[in-house]
Amino acid sequence: MDYPIFPVILSGGSGTRLWPLSRANYPKQLLPLVSHDETLLQSTLKRVAALTDARDPILVCNAEHRFITLEQCEVIHIRPEAIYLESVGRNTAPAIALAAFHLAQTNEDAIMLVLPADHVIENEAAFVRAVETAVIAASEGYLATFGVVPTAPETGYGYIKVGEAVTLLQDSPSKVHRVSHFYEKPDRDAANRYLQEDNYVWNSGMFVFTAGSYLRELQHHQQAIYDATRSAWQKRTTDLGFIRPDHDTFLTCPSDSIDYAIMQKTDRAVVVSAQFDWNDVGSWNALWQKAPKDDDANSVHGDAYVIDTRNSYIRAESRLVSVIGLDDVVVIETADAVLVMHKDKADKLKSLIQKIESDGRKERLEHLRIHRPWGWYEGIDRGERFQVKRIMVKPGQRLSLQMHHHRAEHWVVVSGTAKVIVENRETLFTENQSTYIPLGKPHRLENPGKIPLHLIEVQSGAYLGEDDIVRFEDSYGRIV
Repeated sequence: MDYPIFPVILSGGSGTRLWPLSRANYPKQLLPLVSHDETLLQSTLKRVAALTDARDPILVCNAEHRFITLEQCEVIHIRPEAIYLESVGRNTAPAIALAAFHLAQTNEDAIMLVLPADHVIENEAAFVRAVETAVIAASEGYLATFGVVPTAPETGYGYIKVGEAVTLLQDSPSKVHRVSHFYEKPDRDAANRYLQEDNYVWNSGMFVFTAGSYLRELQHHQQAIYDATRSAWQKRTTDLGFIRPDHDTFLTCPSDSIDYAIMQKTDRAVVVSAQFDWNDVGSWNALWQKAPKDDDANSVHGDAYVIDTRNSYIRAESRLVSVIGLDDVVVIETADAVLVMHKDKADKLKSLIQKIESDGRKERLEHLRIHRPWGWYEGIDRGERFQVKRIMVKPGQRLSLQMHHHRAEHWVVVSGTAKVIVENRETLFTENQSTYIPLGKPHRLENPGKIPLHLIEVQSGAYLGEDDIVRFEDSYGRIV
């Protein structure tokens, strides 16, 4: 029997374990880490779109990522049914509840396939079989998760102890068992023990259930989360097609994962045996395991030279990187930060990020290239009273009408056509032409052409911070 499937894609994570490539304002799900052509989010969206009877997906993401998330959907020609924006992270249980309330308003029996946006899955046929089984279980009132058969004593994954077999009313392609217990990431000894026994599987963090079943279990086991998310959803607002739960109400919601909030408490939890190859790309070591390697088991990406080095992951993003005489290391180079780490020391990366954050450094949050709904900009050079940036404006897009109290700007067009408005005076500039924006003058930059507009901006003044922007009008719903 066929059932409509409503994919729910959770894309709110910050991905700090893959720093410095993944950052809070541009996390791993938005990066092409495994494929050169697709980000992890795009791969996930295409995977569920290929399922029989799959409906348009519902996305739940960080409000700061909304425009790049929508852009990545558009590139692969996928139109989400809804994109819910979290103004503050509250873990997976509340995020899933927002999607469940969305679906339950028209159909409590709507079957939700809940997937993180940043997982890698191979063997699509096995994935389809597992989903088909989980859908049958969900239609019979169970809350299903996928247990991946372990192939190594992984200490970076949670585990599920498999209980007694469950007989479904309908025939299913895969086996279903009750969940006996959830275990957090184990130490090496425990992981070896789990691997030797045949009733432990990796906790994939993927789920299938009906919207009504999820909300009933949430209300029964976590009334506070249920009440807060329902109220935030009822008070939701919409701008530019995005759905915003009420911020003040959502802020009061307890933060909890679906595992702790529901799956460890309910008597309706089942685990579906998943035979597909799965990786949550939760560390550089995990990415090394998935990546193609040379004869010395090195995975090398970008402009890099490696000599007398083995079992290592080397990634050069913006310049030449050379590694000599090191084994079992991770070397990640970006335009503004470099990480050199032994693969076994991944647990120390969190402490590093905390130190960077406590020192107030922006490298935790963002790259030199900053994405905006109209395009992007990146810093080239900076000194006393000056700053140089590259700016790209997408065709048909424009920056806000704005002014600056402390800086003037010079713009030089590199390619494309720029429409510049200064105090209601409109002028077109093309390649090799330039203009000057005096301090304190309202102005706007627009690309009226059909190709990207690239220009160089030179700022000069006493203060060059991004908070020296007074917006009078904005096309993207940002605060003016």
